[in-house]
Amino acid sequence: MGERVLTLRELSRATLARQLLLERKRLSPTAVIERLVGMQAQWPPAPYVGIWTRTASFRRADALERELECAAVVKATVMRQTLHLVTRRDYALIRAAFPWETKRAKQLAPSVRALAARGPVTSAEALAHLESEHGLAGVDARRAWQMARLAAHIVHHHETALWQPRNERRFVAIEEPEAHVPVEARAEIFRRYLAAFGPSTRRDIGAWSMIRVAEIDAALELLEPLRRFRDEQGRELLDVPRAPLPDAETPAPVRFLPKWDNVLLAWADRTRVLPEQYRKTVIKMNGDVAQTFLVDGFVAGIWRVDDGRVVLEPFEPLSAAARREIEDEAGRLEAFLAEP
Repeated sequence: MGERVLTLRELSRATLARQLLLERKRLSPTAVIERLVGMQAQWPPAPYVGIWTRTASFRRADALERELECAAVVKATVMRQTLHLVTRRDYALIRAAFPWETKRAKQLAPSVRALAARGPVTSAEALAHLESEHGLAGVDARRAWQMARLAAHIVHHHETALWQPRNERRFVAIEEPEAHVPVEARAEIFRRYLAAFGPSTRRDIGAWSMIRVAEIDAALELLEPLRRFRDEQGRELLDVPRAPLPDAETPAPVRFLPKWDNVLLAWADRTRVLPEQYRKTVIKMNGDVAQTFLVDGFVAGIWRVDDGRVVLEPFEPLSAAARREIEDEAGRLEAFLAEP
């Protein structure tokens, strides 16, 4: 028998189930962040809205900010060299799996780590240090600082990840992460990716991780046996055993997503959530990703906050029932945003 073909709606429902967007769960912020292999954090409120839309009883100032303060969750440059909130365990795996450091960065790492060991450091202080100690200035210094802090395990100060961030240019050194064999770390991270975002193609894995095909293939070999499907275009889809595959007609509730939510970015082909005709409206040429809302499992519009009210911009006319559901969910979001 040939491999089972999964329709677009089946892929949509699988994605929603794994992303906690079919049913809110009573999970801690740390559990959500681990389940999703990190949450995009370029815009500080994004992880808060992302956790709220996936869980029950989440309050902004509770567990997440405590976990940030004690560094159980860190704001770091990880997948696709973008800012995410990740747990310390996942930080260690990701850094072993995706070693982006240049030779020059590795050479500079001990020097900038020693600087940060004295206490939180600003970019201006780091650039001055690189100029005085290593003769680097201008663009060269900025690039060196960006890469050297990755190699030195210097992350953003936790206050930059608060709902109302403070000291946005400060960085801190964290303990050296646990060592992992790179190919084994990649295998574990790809297993977790498939559990959170699968079934997916190899191209999808590459788009999410920015890892070369040969390295992806070597890691996937360690995960065998994998489930294999085909999409409606005939492309091979990989998946981990026993991951949920809900029926295509499973009802999908309205959900609001924050800027840069990974559910819009984690594949080469994003149509399982984001219809192609709306992609350029949602994902701008400069890389900005709008706040969106889902109707029947697919992006149906964008939203913004104006004077404390959630303003909806649907892409197409909505049914009366869908409009009522969106407005009810928007009211809950307004209450969350208004929390002290």
